[in-house]
Amino acid sequence: MMPTDVVGKAEEVSDLPKPSYLIGVGYDGERGRAFLKLYEPESQRIYLYYDRTGHMPYCLSNLTVEEIKQNPRVSGYRGIVALEPVERYDPLHDRTVRMTKIVVSNPLAVGGRGGIRELIPTWESNIKYHLNYLYDTGLIPGMPYKVVDGEIQPAGWELPEEELEEIKRVLPGDDEEIREYAVEWARRLSLPVPRLRRVALDIEVFSPAETRIPDPRKAEYPVIAASIRSSDGRKAVFVLSKEGPGEELPGVDVVCCETEVELLRRVFEVLWDYPVVVTFNGDDFDLRYLLERAKRIEVPREQIPIRLGENMAGLKYGVHIDLYKFFMNRSIQVYAFSDRYREHTLQEVASSILGEGKVEIEKPVSKLSIHDLAEYCFRDADLTYRLTEFDDDLVMKLLMVLSRIAIMPIEDVNRYGVSKWILSLLRYEHRRRGMLIPNPEDILRMKGETVTRAVIKGKKYRGAIVQQPVPGAHFNVVVLDFASLYPSIIRNWNLSYETVRCPHEECMDNKVPGTPHWVCKKRRGLMSLVIGSLRDLRIMWYKPLSKDKRLPEESRRWYSVVQGALKVILNASYGVFGSDIFPLYCPPLAESTTAIGRYAMTETVKRAVGLGINVIYGDTDSVFLENPSKEQIEELLDWAERELRIKLDVDKVYRYAVFSERKKNYFGVYPDGTVDIKGLTGKKRHVPPFLKKAFFELVEILRTVRREEDLEGAKEKIRDLVSSYYQKLREKKIPLKDLAFYVMLSQAPEKYATRPQHVKAALQLKATGVELGAGDIIGFVKVRGERGVKPVQLASVDEVDVEKYIEHMRSMFEQVLDALGIDFDSLVGKPRGTTLEMFF
Repeated sequence: MMPTDVVGKAEEVSDLPKPSYLIGVGYDGERGRAFLKLYEPESQRIYLYYDRTGHMPYCLSNLTVEEIKQNPRVSGYRGIVALEPVERYDPLHDRTVRMTKIVVSNPLAVGGRGGIRELIPTWESNIKYHLNYLYDTGLIPGMPYKVVDGEIQPAGWELPEEELEEIKRVLPGDDEEIREYAVEWARRLSLPVPRLRRVALDIEVFSPAETRIPDPRKAEYPVIAASIRSSDGRKAVFVLSKEGPGEELPGVDVVCCETEVELLRRVFEVLWDYPVVVTFNGDDFDLRYLLERAKRIEVPREQIPIRLGENMAGLKYGVHIDLYKFFMNRSIQVYAFSDRYREHTLQEVASSILGEGKVEIEKPVSKLSIHDLAEYCFRDADLTYRLTEFDDDLVMKLLMVLSRIAIMPIEDVNRYGVSKWILSLLRYEHRRRGMLIPNPEDILRMKGETVTRAVIKGKKYRGAIVQQPVPGAHFNVVVLDFASLYPSIIRNWNLSYETVRCPHEECMDNKVPGTPHWVCKKRRGLMSLVIGSLRDLRIMWYKPLSKDKRLPEESRRWYSVVQGALKVILNASYGVFGSDIFPLYCPPLAESTTAIGRYAMTETVKRAVGLGINVIYGDTDSVFLENPSKEQIEELLDWAERELRIKLDVDKVYRYAVFSERKKNYFGVYPDGTVDIKGLTGKKRHVPPFLKKAFFELVEILRTVRREEDLEGAKEKIRDLVSSYYQKLREKKIPLKDLAFYVMLSQAPEKYATRPQHVKAALQLKATGVELGAGDIIGFVKVRGERGVKPVQLASVDEVDVEKYIEHMRSMFEQVLDALGIDFDSLVGKPRGTTLEMFF
């Protein structure tokens, strides 16, 4: 139970007339009931609502009620409450099947050790109970509800009639089912979200070893500081000290606590008060350490607001958002933030997004003065909070919108990857349509494996087509892009796990190009319906609105958030079905999607050539054309929509673009001089600073080229640039810090099964007494001798392996030099060729 004297105790309600947003779902083991956490924007508090429908955990079996009763493995199982015959639609076989619904007393009776799913064949037994509850009740996280006479019901979901009519008008009319479903999505996604009252937290812990991070599972050492920064203006640091803080910290309350118990109680009061608590790595450190430390120094359990869950640290009152998990999500990094940050540390993320990093300190945290400790600790909480506030609360809004799409509480969306979001969405759609959710082995047994051979090692089937580029500099390059290629293919070709290789003989002539697979002609696939409707809504409605300057700024920002969230989902929608760890894994579906993509690219290139256009490159969903006319472009766009059923748009126009012979390696210069760099080594994150500097100097030279005749002058400058850096390397005039490769450790160095270079360097550093763990950045240089690498702290300029750096320099520059017809070796005065060729 929660304490009665805390500020933020969650009140259980049977009436809540004001619209309140569903942000959390849980299961109360003592009551045996699901409960909801409802955020009411006016009071800025969370209220608890307990289920009144009598919903209980269950799974399905293909055994009859009598067969289950007579089965000796389960006949005496005490967790079974009821056995109910039910009917479900089996999408794999396109028929209705009879199943037995096995209702149990608690979730562990299904999925726990020795649970039902270990005893007999079951379906839908691996879904977490709180998600099962959402699917069955139709409740959608992130949406507003009210409680009237004990019943929960939607509040304020309807859009103005004129807006709904406009949405219907702009959506494609080729498939009424997809169109109506897109309108249903719009009702859910167009509704803005409230500003969530929240607080960011960071703690600092004493450590006797300067480089050792205290173990949160043991919590042996005292918490010496905890800082908070909130949406309602609170800025404070609680420090463990009997003396005053000395110099003030402007705008921040520095509170000195005489005992650690007092410090923890003050922190816990804050955690009980706020509906949302934000940390950076709080799951694995801050909240976990606070909980274990509080137990260790015997803070009463009822005063501790933290609870540990599966791979997370949660709260008894509010919800906990761990930004480390959010920003580590690759889909968020690439599609929501355009790869603006490279590593997932607070320093890297904050520096890249906010333009400000952590406070730099010259001695360990444990040895800082009270003022410096408070400043250091508060900055971390401040950065964490500002990451949720920047760009009009973008992160919090993204979490709420993704929660609506994925049918997941925001804590789950925060911690799981995009494949889990898509799985949850599809499970919800199965359940509300009365469809049996198949087991992975059901799909594989019926659909089989792939038939095409992968070009890339490690892949299970052939992927996208990448055309060999035409090397050199090309002027007036127009890039055409298939709008949402794979989602468009899934929509327009009716691709879904149940429609690819469907059981109907009459559909077998509807072949997927380049494969023996066929697609169902009798019914719309679930994946096609869901992804198709989301794709239409993003491309036809939200994306244009996000750029419509006639709309108020606030509206455009909201539409931008929604289209960004949809982009994250859509860009991952095809790939999940090609992953063998995805529960709806269907190899022929993934293979069919890429096969149609290859077909679309190949046919587009053929058509472009037929129109007299010079095609210089093609990659997955983009085709690069040299100096096409307006009429040629329009003819190609019309043809694609008519013949391929996929929309082709002008994506980019380059003043000129430079290609080497390597695929996926080029750069283009826009008319305004902005440079677009793809795949070139000099841009990559682990490249030593001196090479990055040289690369961007090279880019700066090339961006000044406006006409073909400017190229010769640029080439001369490039020759001087390369020669200059080559000489600096030879003469060892480049500082060690600029020669270092900087790589982040994903775990403690001793835990690696192999020994890549950065781990070798980390182990050398560890041997000197420096402790390194997950998230730490190791800088190393390449040296002569057996070791091959040394940490930058232990190396000297004299032992640097110059030849290895010259090879890196060659690799980086040659990508551009080859395209410009410049030979690296002759440029730096080295003969090229074999020993025999050089002799002659």
